[in-house]
Amino acid sequence: MTTLTPQISVIIPVLNEEGNVRPLVGEIEAALAQRMRFEVVIVDDGSTDGTSMEIEDLASCRGWLTTILHSTTRGQSAAIRSGVQAARARIIAVLDGDGQNDPADIPTLFAHLEMMPGIEMVAGRRVRRQDSLLRKVTSRIANSVRNFLLKDGVKDTGCGLKVCYRDQFLELPAFDHMHRFLPALVQRRGGTVHCVPVNHRPRIHGQSKYGVGNRLWVGIADLLGVMWLQKRRI
Repeated sequence: MTTLTPQISVIIPVLNEEGNVRPLVGEIEAALAQRMRFEVVIVDDGSTDGTSMEIEDLASCRGWLTTILHSTTRGQSAAIRSGVQAARARIIAVLDGDGQNDPADIPTLFAHLEMMPGIEMVAGRRVRRQDSLLRKVTSRIANSVRNFLLKDGVKDTGCGLKVCYRDQFLELPAFDHMHRFLPALVQRRGGTVHCVPVNHRPRIHGQSKYGVGNRLWVGIADLLGVMWLQKRRI
């Protein structure tokens, strides 16, 4: 394993993603190995399938891959934060572990962050979403309501692919589900968010952890909480 500090740390929170992690890691290596120094930090948030064995096997022959295991499920935001805390690079990329985000988009987002002065986060905006009609409709409604209330100007905050600076991420307020509001939280501290169109793929293995029932009321409570934070800017 190289002793040089990586230029980017790729953070992947996973929960019961057996079958998705191995090809995703291979795609990340193919996308980044010839472009920049990188590391991957996979955080298993208490999986009950074979995910933990899969990622430990992957890490055994890849010096650039670090695994973190949560003994119990603490939530996606907590998993992301654990990964960011362990990251060594100045710049981090976060993407979902279900394989729907395309690692080939990471270099583009990385370049936008480095070349655009004053930008603190580059967020992916999914084009030609490969989700069910119900998910597309509920996501569009949720984004419209959030945008109207928070005025963050981001059309697709639910896209898991984002690139930002590690230290600035760790300065954001930490709470459950905060990953859904990262652009608004970055703007709250005076940062600028730039959005870039990215690819989106269908899920191959497993099932989504989110549905209308388990997001609606929690999402409303979180939205009200972020509005409260905005009124008390840093």
